[in-house]
Amino acid sequence: MQYADWGERATRWSGIRSETVDVRGTKVHYLVTDQARSPEGPVHLLVPNPANSASTWLDVLAELQPHAHAIALDLPGTIAGHTALPNRRAAGIETNALFLRDFADALHLDQIVLHGWSAGGMIALLFAAQAPERVARLVLVLPALPPPLSGSETRNWRTLGRAGLAIAAPLALVVVRLSGRRILAAQLRVLDDPALIANSRWNIGGDLTRMSPELAALLRDEMAAVEPTRLRSAITVYASLMSLMFVRQHPALDAMRRVTAPTLLVWGDDDRLTPRASIDDWTAQRPDWNLAILHHVGHAPPIEAPAEYARTVIDWCGPQLHDR
Repeated sequence: MQYADWGERATRWSGIRSETVDVRGTKVHYLVTDQARSPEGPVHLLVPNPANSASTWLDVLAELQPHAHAIALDLPGTIAGHTALPNRRAAGIETNALFLRDFADALHLDQIVLHGWSAGGMIALLFAAQAPERVARLVLVLPALPPPLSGSETRNWRTLGRAGLAIAAPLALVVVRLSGRRILAAQLRVLDDPALIANSRWNIGGDLTRMSPELAALLRDEMAAVEPTRLRSAITVYASLMSLMFVRQHPALDAMRRVTAPTLLVWGDDDRLTPRASIDDWTAQRPDWNLAILHHVGHAPPIEAPAEYARTVIDWCGPQLHDR
Protein backbone atom coordinates (compact mmCIF):
# COMPACT_ATOMS: atom_id res chain seq x y z
CA MET A 1 0.00 0.00 0.00
CA GLN A 2 1.40 3.38 -1.05
CA TYR A 3 0.26 6.99 -0.63
CA ALA A 4 1.53 10.29 -1.97
CA ASP A 5 0.74 11.54 1.55
CA TRP A 6 -0.05 9.00 4.23
CA GLY A 7 -2.29 11.58 5.85
CA GLU A 8 -4.90 10.22 3.42
CA ARG A 9 -4.81 7.01 5.43
CA ALA A 10 -4.48 8.48 8.93
CA THR A 11 -4.10 12.07 10.11
CA ARG A 12 -1.25 11.07 12.43
CA TRP A 13 0.82 10.10 9.36
CA SER A 14 0.36 13.39 7.53
CA GLY A 15 3.57 14.50 5.81
CA ILE A 16 4.89 10.96 5.33
CA ARG A 17 4.92 9.80 1.72
CA SER A 18 5.80 6.77 -0.36
CA GLU A 19 8.69 7.05 -2.80
CA THR A 20 10.62 4.64 -5.02
CA VAL A 21 14.23 4.65 -6.19
CA ASP A 22 16.16 2.43 -8.56
CA VAL A 23 18.92 0.49 -6.81
CA ARG A 24 21.04 -1.47 -9.29
CA GLY A 25 18.00 -2.24 -11.42
CA THR A 26 15.65 -3.02 -8.51
CA LYS A 27 12.70 -0.74 -7.79
CA VAL A 28 12.86 -0.01 -4.06
CA HIS A 29 9.96 1.41 -2.05
CA TYR A 30 10.52 3.56 1.02
CA LEU A 31 8.63 5.89 3.33
CA VAL A 32 9.99 9.38 3.97
CA THR A 33 8.97 12.26 6.22
CA ASP A 34 8.40 15.77 4.91
CA GLN A 35 11.81 17.41 5.10
CA ALA A 36 10.20 20.86 5.27
CA ARG A 37 8.58 19.89 8.60
CA SER A 38 11.85 18.71 10.16
CA PRO A 39 14.83 20.67 11.47
CA GLU A 40 18.29 20.41 9.96
CA GLY A 41 20.34 17.41 11.01
CA PRO A 42 21.30 13.90 9.97
CA VAL A 43 18.78 11.65 8.28
CA HIS A 44 17.43 8.77 10.35
CA LEU A 45 17.34 5.54 8.29
CA LEU A 46 15.03 2.90 9.77
CA VAL A 47 15.57 -0.76 8.88
CA PRO A 48 12.68 -3.12 9.71
CA ASN A 49 12.79 -6.79 10.47
CA PRO A 50 13.24 -8.06 6.87
CA ALA A 51 10.11 -10.22 7.14
CA ASN A 52 8.08 -7.03 7.67
CA SER A 53 7.55 -3.90 5.62
CA ALA A 54 8.54 -0.28 6.21
CA SER A 55 4.95 0.29 7.40
CA THR A 56 5.83 -1.11 10.83
CA TRP A 57 7.84 2.10 11.39
CA LEU A 58 4.99 4.50 10.48
CA ASP A 59 4.13 5.56 14.03
CA VAL A 60 7.82 6.12 14.79
CA LEU A 61 8.21 8.17 11.60
CA ALA A 62 5.31 10.35 12.76
CA GLU A 63 6.99 10.85 16.16
CA LEU A 64 10.38 11.62 14.59
CA GLN A 65 9.06 14.04 11.96
CA PRO A 66 9.08 17.17 14.20
CA HIS A 67 12.66 16.41 15.25
CA ALA A 68 14.43 14.81 12.30
CA HIS A 69 14.14 13.87 8.65
CA ALA A 70 13.56 10.10 8.54
CA ILE A 71 13.30 7.27 6.03
CA ALA A 72 12.09 3.66 6.41
CA LEU A 73 12.61 1.21 3.58
CA ASP A 74 11.18 -2.05 2.30
CA LEU A 75 14.04 -4.53 2.04
CA PRO A 76 14.08 -6.97 -0.89
CA GLY A 77 11.76 -9.88 -0.30
CA THR A 78 9.68 -8.46 2.54
CA ILE A 79 6.44 -10.36 2.92
CA ALA A 80 4.15 -7.33 2.71
CA GLY A 81 6.47 -4.72 1.20
CA HIS A 82 6.78 -3.28 -2.28
CA THR A 83 10.45 -3.83 -3.08
CA ALA A 84 11.12 -6.44 -5.74
CA LEU A 85 13.24 -9.52 -5.03
CA PRO A 86 15.93 -9.79 -7.74
CA ASN A 87 16.62 -13.42 -6.80
CA ARG A 88 15.96 -15.75 -3.86
CA ARG A 89 19.39 -15.17 -2.27
CA ALA A 90 18.82 -11.40 -2.24
CA ALA A 91 16.66 -11.85 0.88
CA GLY A 92 19.61 -13.06 2.97
CA ILE A 93 20.95 -11.01 5.87
CA GLU A 94 24.45 -10.31 4.51
CA THR A 95 23.09 -9.54 1.04
CA ASN A 96 20.66 -7.09 2.61
CA ALA A 97 23.56 -5.32 4.36
CA LEU A 98 25.21 -4.81 0.96
CA PHE A 99 21.88 -3.69 -0.48
CA LEU A 100 21.55 -1.12 2.31
CA ARG A 101 24.82 0.44 1.23
CA ASP A 102 23.59 0.64 -2.37
CA PHE A 103 20.33 2.22 -1.15
CA ALA A 104 22.26 4.86 0.80
CA ASP A 105 24.33 5.55 -2.32
CA ALA A 106 21.21 5.94 -4.45
CA LEU A 107 19.74 8.54 -2.08
CA HIS A 108 23.12 10.18 -1.36
CA LEU A 109 22.73 9.52 2.36
CA ASP A 110 25.75 10.35 4.46
CA GLN A 111 26.33 10.51 8.23
CA ILE A 112 23.00 8.87 9.01
CA VAL A 113 21.46 7.79 12.29
CA LEU A 114 20.84 4.13 11.50
CA HIS A 115 18.10 2.16 13.30
CA GLY A 116 17.85 -1.63 13.01
CA TRP A 117 15.04 -3.65 14.58
CA SER A 118 15.30 -7.39 15.38
CA ALA A 119 16.87 -9.13 12.34
CA GLY A 120 17.12 -5.63 10.85
CA GLY A 121 19.52 -4.93 13.73
CA MET A 122 21.91 -7.54 12.38
CA ILE A 123 21.68 -5.93 8.92
CA ALA A 124 22.29 -2.46 10.39
CA LEU A 125 25.29 -3.67 12.41
CA LEU A 126 26.92 -5.31 9.38
CA PHE A 127 26.35 -2.16 7.30
CA ALA A 128 27.75 0.11 10.03
CA ALA A 129 30.89 -2.01 10.23
CA GLN A 130 31.30 -2.10 6.45
CA ALA A 131 30.70 1.63 5.91
CA PRO A 132 31.71 3.48 9.09
CA GLU A 133 32.03 6.73 7.16
CA ARG A 134 28.28 6.64 6.42
CA VAL A 135 26.95 6.08 9.95
CA ALA A 136 26.99 8.88 12.53
CA ARG A 137 25.10 6.87 15.14
CA LEU A 138 23.71 3.35 15.39
CA VAL A 139 20.50 2.31 17.18
CA LEU A 140 20.07 -1.44 17.68
CA VAL A 141 16.49 -2.27 18.69
CA LEU A 142 16.33 -5.73 20.28
CA PRO A 143 18.81 -6.88 17.64
CA ALA A 144 19.16 -10.50 16.58
CA LEU A 145 22.88 -10.89 17.35
CA PRO A 146 24.94 -13.92 18.46
CA PRO A 147 24.02 -14.93 22.02
CA PRO A 148 26.61 -16.18 24.50
CA LEU A 149 27.31 -19.90 23.90
CA SER A 150 29.37 -22.39 25.86
CA GLY A 151 32.14 -24.32 24.12
CA SER A 152 29.98 -27.42 23.73
CA GLU A 153 27.03 -25.38 22.44
CA THR A 154 29.30 -23.75 19.86
CA ARG A 155 30.59 -27.14 18.66
CA ASN A 156 27.06 -28.57 18.47
CA TRP A 157 25.81 -25.63 16.42
CA ARG A 158 28.73 -25.86 14.01
CA THR A 159 28.05 -29.56 13.38
CA LEU A 160 24.51 -30.61 14.23
CA GLY A 161 23.12 -27.10 13.87
CA ARG A 162 24.62 -26.62 10.44
CA ALA A 163 23.13 -29.92 9.30
CA GLY A 164 19.81 -29.08 10.89
CA LEU A 165 19.56 -25.78 9.03
CA ALA A 166 20.43 -27.51 5.75
CA ILE A 167 17.49 -29.86 6.30
CA ALA A 168 15.05 -27.40 7.89
CA ALA A 169 15.05 -24.78 5.12
CA PRO A 170 13.86 -27.15 2.33
CA LEU A 171 11.28 -28.66 4.69
CA ALA A 172 10.01 -25.17 5.54
CA LEU A 173 9.57 -24.46 1.83
CA VAL A 174 7.38 -27.56 1.57
CA VAL A 175 5.32 -26.42 4.58
CA VAL A 176 4.84 -22.99 3.02
CA ARG A 177 3.77 -24.52 -0.26
CA LEU A 178 1.20 -26.75 1.47
CA SER A 179 0.06 -24.47 4.31
CA GLY A 180 0.93 -20.92 3.25
CA ARG A 181 -2.67 -19.72 3.16
CA ARG A 182 -3.36 -21.12 6.64
CA ILE A 183 -0.23 -19.41 7.98
CA LEU A 184 -1.37 -16.08 6.55
CA ALA A 185 -4.90 -16.61 7.88
CA ALA A 186 -3.46 -17.11 11.37
CA GLN A 187 -1.55 -13.83 11.04
CA LEU A 188 -4.76 -12.07 10.03
CA ARG A 189 -6.56 -13.42 13.11
CA VAL A 190 -3.85 -11.96 15.34
CA LEU A 191 -4.09 -8.58 13.62
CA ASP A 192 -7.88 -8.69 14.03
CA ASP A 193 -7.40 -9.28 17.76
CA PRO A 194 -3.79 -8.84 19.01
CA ALA A 195 -4.85 -10.10 22.45
CA LEU A 196 -5.01 -13.61 20.94
CA ILE A 197 -1.24 -13.82 20.91
CA ALA A 198 -0.92 -13.31 24.67
CA ASN A 199 -1.78 -16.94 25.46
CA SER A 200 -0.23 -18.52 22.39
CA ARG A 201 3.19 -20.05 21.76
CA TRP A 202 3.98 -17.04 19.57
CA ASN A 203 3.87 -14.66 22.55
CA ILE A 204 7.05 -12.55 22.31
CA GLY A 205 6.24 -10.46 25.37
CA GLY A 206 4.88 -6.98 25.71
CA ASP A 207 1.35 -5.99 24.79
CA LEU A 208 0.48 -5.77 21.11
CA THR A 209 -2.94 -4.36 22.00
CA ARG A 210 -1.04 -1.09 22.54
CA MET A 211 -0.57 -0.89 18.76
CA SER A 212 -2.42 2.09 17.34
CA PRO A 213 -5.74 1.18 15.67
CA GLU A 214 -4.54 2.87 12.47
CA LEU A 215 -1.41 0.73 12.29
CA ALA A 216 -3.24 -2.48 13.18
CA ALA A 217 -5.77 -1.85 10.38
CA LEU A 218 -3.01 -1.05 7.89
CA LEU A 219 -0.94 -4.14 8.71
CA ARG A 220 -4.06 -6.27 8.39
CA ASP A 221 -4.85 -4.81 4.96
CA GLU A 222 -1.27 -5.41 3.84
CA MET A 223 -1.27 -9.00 5.10
CA ALA A 224 -4.63 -9.71 3.42
CA ALA A 225 -3.04 -8.85 0.07
CA VAL A 226 -0.01 -11.15 0.51
CA GLU A 227 0.34 -14.20 -1.72
CA PRO A 228 1.62 -17.35 0.06
CA THR A 229 4.59 -17.58 -2.30
CA ARG A 230 6.07 -14.49 -0.64
CA LEU A 231 6.59 -16.47 2.55
CA ARG A 232 9.48 -18.24 0.82
CA SER A 233 11.74 -15.21 1.20
CA ALA A 234 11.13 -15.24 4.98
CA ILE A 235 12.64 -18.74 5.06
CA THR A 236 15.77 -17.44 3.33
CA VAL A 237 15.95 -14.55 5.79
CA TYR A 238 15.69 -16.68 8.90
CA ALA A 239 17.95 -19.47 7.65
CA SER A 240 20.69 -16.89 7.02
CA LEU A 241 19.97 -15.19 10.35
CA MET A 242 20.18 -18.44 12.34
CA SER A 243 23.44 -19.24 10.60
CA LEU A 244 24.97 -15.88 11.57
CA MET A 245 23.68 -16.07 15.13
CA PHE A 246 24.66 -19.65 15.94
CA VAL A 247 26.62 -21.52 13.25
CA ARG A 248 29.12 -19.09 11.76
CA GLN A 249 29.13 -16.25 14.25
CA HIS A 250 32.42 -14.69 13.10
CA PRO A 251 31.00 -12.08 10.65
CA ALA A 252 28.59 -10.74 13.28
CA LEU A 253 31.07 -10.87 16.18
CA ASP A 254 33.69 -9.19 14.01
CA ALA A 255 31.20 -6.45 13.11
CA MET A 256 30.41 -5.95 16.81
CA ARG A 257 34.11 -5.43 17.49
CA ARG A 258 34.74 -3.15 14.51
CA VAL A 259 31.74 -0.81 14.55
CA THR A 260 32.92 2.68 15.46
CA ALA A 261 29.68 4.69 15.54
CA PRO A 262 28.27 5.61 18.97
CA THR A 263 25.70 2.89 19.59
CA LEU A 264 22.44 2.77 21.53
CA LEU A 265 21.09 -0.67 22.43
CA VAL A 266 17.32 -0.54 23.03
CA TRP A 267 15.75 -3.40 24.98
CA GLY A 268 12.23 -4.03 26.24
CA ASP A 269 12.32 -5.70 29.63
CA ASP A 270 9.30 -7.87 28.73
CA ASP A 271 10.94 -9.23 25.56
CA ARG A 272 10.87 -13.03 25.35
CA LEU A 273 13.11 -13.34 22.31
CA THR A 274 16.15 -11.38 23.51
CA PRO A 275 17.12 -12.52 27.04
CA ARG A 276 18.87 -10.22 29.49
CA ALA A 277 21.87 -12.58 29.38
CA SER A 278 22.44 -11.61 25.75
CA ILE A 279 22.15 -7.91 26.55
CA ASP A 280 24.70 -8.28 29.35
CA ASP A 281 27.04 -10.23 27.06
CA TRP A 282 26.90 -7.62 24.31
CA THR A 283 27.47 -4.70 26.67
CA ALA A 284 30.38 -6.60 28.25
CA GLN A 285 31.95 -6.94 24.80
CA ARG A 286 31.19 -3.28 24.03
CA PRO A 287 31.06 -1.36 27.34
CA ASP A 288 31.00 1.87 25.32
CA TRP A 289 27.53 1.01 23.99
CA ASN A 290 24.67 2.80 25.74
CA LEU A 291 21.73 0.74 26.97
CA ALA A 292 18.15 2.07 27.10
CA ILE A 293 15.55 -0.14 28.78
CA LEU A 294 11.89 0.36 27.91
CA HIS A 295 9.79 -1.00 30.75
CA HIS A 296 6.76 -3.23 30.14
CA VAL A 297 7.65 -3.41 26.44
CA GLY A 298 8.25 -6.62 24.48
CA HIS A 299 9.94 -7.30 21.16
CA ALA A 300 8.13 -4.56 19.26
CA PRO A 301 8.95 -1.10 20.71
CA PRO A 302 8.22 0.74 17.42
CA ILE A 303 4.71 -0.75 17.52
CA GLU A 304 4.03 -0.89 21.27
CA ALA A 305 5.65 2.38 22.36
CA PRO A 306 6.57 4.53 19.33
CA ALA A 307 6.53 7.84 21.22
CA GLU A 308 8.71 6.51 24.04
CA TYR A 309 11.06 4.90 21.54
CA ALA A 310 11.42 8.04 19.41
CA ARG A 311 11.98 10.26 22.47
CA THR A 312 14.63 7.84 23.79
CA VAL A 313 16.55 8.05 20.52
CA ILE A 314 16.23 11.82 20.12
CA ASP A 315 17.33 12.42 23.71
CA TRP A 316 20.31 10.11 23.23
CA CYS A 317 21.34 11.86 20.01
CA GLY A 318 21.24 15.16 21.84
CA PRO A 319 20.89 18.76 20.65
CA GLN A 320 24.20 18.65 18.80
CA LEU A 321 22.52 16.44 16.18
CA HIS A 322 18.99 17.82 16.32
CA ASP A 323 19.14 21.53 16.96
CA ARG A 324 16.20 23.59 15.79
